[in-house]
Amino acid sequence: MVSDLWLNIFAGLLLGYVLGSIPFGLLLTRFSGGGDIRSIGSGNIGATNVLRTGRKGLAALTLLLDLLKGFFAVWLASKYLPGGEILAAAGAFFGHLFPVWLQFKGGKGVATYAGILFGLFWQGGLVYAIAWIGVLLISRTSSLAGLVAAVCAPIAAAIFGHYELVALLTACTLIVFWKHRANIENLMDGTEPRIGKSKG
Repeated sequence: MVSDLWLNIFAGLLLGYVLGSIPFGLLLTRFSGGGDIRSIGSGNIGATNVLRTGRKGLAALTLLLDLLKGFFAVWLASKYLPGGEILAAAGAFFGHLFPVWLQFKGGKGVATYAGILFGLFWQGGLVYAIAWIGVLLISRTSSLAGLVAAVCAPIAAAIFGHYELVALLTACTLIVFWKHRANIENLMDGTEPRIGKSKG
């Protein structure tokens, strides 16, 4: 029924937002005695900034959980809210970037973007992951790796025939670039810090 579809779409969006808005980086650093991650380094709640605390394991766990919340938002919607998968993906992505619990000041979305891609179509997640990890290994620059991976997402959707996802993923990519605008300026003038170095 049409009414059921709209209910699933709305519920998917809400489910995605709630899961996406869980600030794992903030919670993990706080509960481990690391204080408020927002007062460290760039002030971001994502894995790269958690890494600046010197806790590699905590940073890796943050990255994994931020990815998984995106994946499970889509997976749960596909299982229990058919038709709501795309809005669940959008909700998870925007929930991570703009969590209501933190006055809408969240992360930059790179790991959660990977998660929703793996949930929507695994091939896109794989392309994203290869681009992300490959550029990171070569450049040692987290922001550049995330930006390149984000560009690959809508391209992968088009290549694999998921045209219904191109608009959403293009919007997500543009927002990732907007959230990284300071990083882009640093990349252009050569001052963007590399992994393993403190933010200057």
